[in-house]
Amino acid sequence: MFGPRCIHLILRRCSSAPCPKRAVTPKLLRVQEALEVPNPTGDDIKVQGWVRSVRSQKDVLFVHINDGSSLENLQVVAVPRLEPRELTFGSSVEVQGKLVKSPHKRQRVELEAENIRVVGPCDVLTFPLKYKTCQSLEYLRQFPHIRCRSNSLSALLRIRSEATSAVHAFFKENGFMHIHTPIITSNDCEGAGELFQVEPASKERVPGENPHFFNVPAFLTVSGQLHLEVMAGAFTKVYTFGPTFRADNSQSRRHLAEFYMVEAEISFAESLQDIMQVMEDLFKKVTNVVLSKCPRDVELFHKYVAPGQEAKLEQMLKNPFITMSYTEAIDVLKRARQVFTYKPEWGQDLQSEHERYLVQHCGEIPVFVFNYPYNLKPFYMRDNEDGASHTVAAVDLLVPGVGELCGGSLREDRVDFLQSRLQKLGLEHTYQWYLELRQFGSTPHGGFGMGFERYLRCILGVENIKDVIPFPRFPHSCIL
Repeated sequence: MFGPRCIHLILRRCSSAPCPKRAVTPKLLRVQEALEVPNPTGDDIKVQGWVRSVRSQKDVLFVHINDGSSLENLQVVAVPRLEPRELTFGSSVEVQGKLVKSPHKRQRVELEAENIRVVGPCDVLTFPLKYKTCQSLEYLRQFPHIRCRSNSLSALLRIRSEATSAVHAFFKENGFMHIHTPIITSNDCEGAGELFQVEPASKERVPGENPHFFNVPAFLTVSGQLHLEVMAGAFTKVYTFGPTFRADNSQSRRHLAEFYMVEAEISFAESLQDIMQVMEDLFKKVTNVVLSKCPRDVELFHKYVAPGQEAKLEQMLKNPFITMSYTEAIDVLKRARQVFTYKPEWGQDLQSEHERYLVQHCGEIPVFVFNYPYNLKPFYMRDNEDGASHTVAAVDLLVPGVGELCGGSLREDRVDFLQSRLQKLGLEHTYQWYLELRQFGSTPHGGFGMGFERYLRCILGVENIKDVIPFPRFPHSCIL
């Protein structure tokens, strides 16, 4: 009639049934918490989540549930009569029972169910995710409202969450103050990219009234740098971490219209080496935290999405980052046997194909390229006063698989140099406030920005940047 497993479950439930007068309120645990209980002894618990698999045998029911807290599912075992009719793959459930040691090697603990309640049924025929089917990242991109329930995107979002926490922890541990820089701004951080202009959607034009809501043209920010420079003049070391926007009409795997930037500014910094050291320390510290906090999630990407990425990442973490000047980089590119689409020439910006080659040339170890031509960079970068070559104290960090990850510089803190350049560009009036920063207790200073999605691509080996952000925004696509 009943198999051994079913009889065991029935007897256990009968022998441990609580007296009505001493009813036990089960403790609500996340799946990860339940899986990490060191010595399960049959404590009453409750778990809520979504069904990943249902397997009903003659004398026992197996259900795997997940609530997003772990890549690993919690196995629930029950007598078949507890199976609700609407219990299917994808349905949301609440399970009460006893957490016990599992007799099987594949899992350490399991939940012996005493009650299974379907909270929300799922139509498996129309559900975009399919049982025991590995959907590609491209396929999942079609369903931004559903894809977070797939293994790959749930793993990515746990990694992203831990990396975010690690970024904040790094800066706090190193004496930086967190600044909320504005999303709406009247400056365009000269040369940082195409802008989204901000105006009310239904504003009525009144004759004689200023046509702009803020009285001046306003834009979604492309960088918090200039606002950080203001704050660095009072707090020495500051950083921001938030959304930035570029209206570049690009469908490439490297660009988004909305993405997140980690930006820092440091007063009393007199050398590019000071800035480069913070960049390298940030990359290595955050990555080590992610590897220690999310080992199985990272393994999923290294095993199934980007085989070989684990070894590359180990190379990046154990070796000091390489430094070379822009002039040295151009020489390396000119000597290369590879034929480039864009011929490398001194005075021209590095293209993505050049960046990839330079990293490969350096053994897949991140490379700092510094001292770029004066005419390539924005007005705020410090003039090196180096004669004919005429460079500025700028630096880019190039990493395997991505190219440019960070960009930074020493800022021009000399009033006369800055004023001369702004005059040539016709921007002296617009940036009068920026000049005043150099007149009232200025210091040598510098900073950098790191694209957070590019960072995630780098450590995980994900090819398309649209797959490392919860809701990707790019030209002709703003779903949800």
